[in-house]
Amino acid sequence: MRAARVSLLAATLALVACAGPAPLSRSRPVAATATAPPAAAPAARAPETAPAVIAAAPEPVAPQATAIPASPIPVAPAYQPRSDRIAIVLPLQSSLYGRAAEAVRAGFLAAATTAGSAARVQVIGHADDGVLPAVAAATEAGVALIVGPLTRDDLKTVLAMAPLRPRMLALNQPEDGTPLPADTYAVALTIESDAALLARRAYDEGARSLATVTSDAPLQQRFSNAFTAEWERSGGRALKQYRFDANPEVLALLRRELAVRTPDAVLLALAGEDAALVKPYLPQKPVYASSQIADGLQPSMLRDLEGVRYVEIPWLADPSAAAFARLPRPDSSDPVLERLYALGLDAFALGDLLANAVPPQRVEFEGATGHLSLTLSRNFAREGRLMIIHDGQSVAYTSPQ
Repeated sequence: MRAARVSLLAATLALVACAGPAPLSRSRPVAATATAPPAAAPAARAPETAPAVIAAAPEPVAPQATAIPASPIPVAPAYQPRSDRIAIVLPLQSSLYGRAAEAVRAGFLAAATTAGSAARVQVIGHADDGVLPAVAAATEAGVALIVGPLTRDDLKTVLAMAPLRPRMLALNQPEDGTPLPADTYAVALTIESDAALLARRAYDEGARSLATVTSDAPLQQRFSNAFTAEWERSGGRALKQYRFDANPEVLALLRRELAVRTPDAVLLALAGEDAALVKPYLPQKPVYASSQIADGLQPSMLRDLEGVRYVEIPWLADPSAAAFARLPRPDSSDPVLERLYALGLDAFALGDLLANAVPPQRVEFEGATGHLSLTLSRNFAREGRLMIIHDGQSVAYTSPQ
């Protein structure tokens, strides 16, 4: 079960994770807040299910004289939508990503139904190598917006090979940081955003030196690298990096080294059970960990993680919040699939805004996956909720005064 969950986490957190499938960023074999808007342009509104959205339409731009070349270069016609419909394109028939896709689809449709907009939604599923035909189907249908693709590979394919298509809200981000085209937006549950938030908080609370204990798992390597990069940008210094080893003699050596060169804070880039094994060997300093640190752990093991800080999405951190009262909750005990469901909820709320003829330039959104804000690069920056493990439970974290 633990191995299935680790695989699921890796699949979602290319976006976030998926129970069973391979990572959403994994390459497949080649077989193939904001200020109020101007009076003349009222603020765009999200559906009732999306709390605290503030969006502003673009400022009018005064026309400027332009020189017309003697021999104009032909320009391909821009895509023109024929409706206000939204198509969500997901790998529902994929053996690798089907469960992740189904969780996103369920959240998206739940939000659309609650908002009374289910008739505007068109679900287009595809198999592992079928994203281009799926996007072509949405294009031929004349929809106003495509939500998707879900995986990094599919996003790369669409950006490279489908230039004439509807406006798009991708559910992932390019792995290499390639800028998005002008008609493309992105929202994702990346582990890097959680790592950056934790690094800033650790620095703000006075830590200046850091030790990291990291496993060989690619997801945890990404988390550690993102935390360290943000930490160093903030002005902190990395004291030493340790590779995780469950051997008791190695753990005892770790304890001795950290006693001699004690850092201000420790980062555990480990799965929950491994983190619980390492925690007793650490000095009495603040400890930070990845967002899945508490997934599936029994209260007895959570007590071994006393004081560990991490980031969680509001949908799981505060399930009784009034903002989520009208939204149905899936019958699932898997927090990984719950995070994907929450991504679907937020994807509809944001998609409803972006499907407007003139998309908003500024968006601030308190969503199920965290506080989302539209950046100049058209990526939605996300900040989750800070949590701490206390007395065998995960509770909201309040910084010491």
